[in-house]
Amino acid sequence: MNNMTDSIRHSGIVDSVGDDCVRVRILQTSACASCKVAGYCNASESKEKVIDVYGTVYAATVKVGDHVVVTASREVAFKALLWAFGVPFIILVAVLFAVVAATSDETVGALSGMAALAPYYLVLYFLRGRMRSKMTFRIEKD
Repeated sequence: MNNMTDSIRHSGIVDSVGDDCVRVRILQTSACASCKVAGYCNASESKEKVIDVYGTVYAATVKVGDHVVVTASREVAFKALLWAFGVPFIILVAVLFAVVAATSDETVGALSGMAALAPYYLVLYFLRGRMRSKMTFRIEKD
């Protein structure tokens, strides 16, 4: 079951090519940005992002300026959202409630919750190589 609905796809342009990494610049748009009347509405939003795609096979097949499509499975997208937003939210809320319950001080609880995120993001930083190998993007020629 590997059809188009099982992956996230973004068109982009190759920004740079290294030995084992291709940087692709994509324009990430909200659902309303593609609407015909989006220019008359303040709801439309788009952001330029750079995605690093690792793998020597990609570096050998593309050059700067090529139009490509970057794909990732929905599973990869879900894992990225979980690690970037889900787990930190749970840590923040758990520490906040625990500290407020123990001290009855909301300010200390809020500061403790935010401080608890520092070790989490430090661990993610040190595990970035392992996470990179499990959460991969692919490049397809446009």
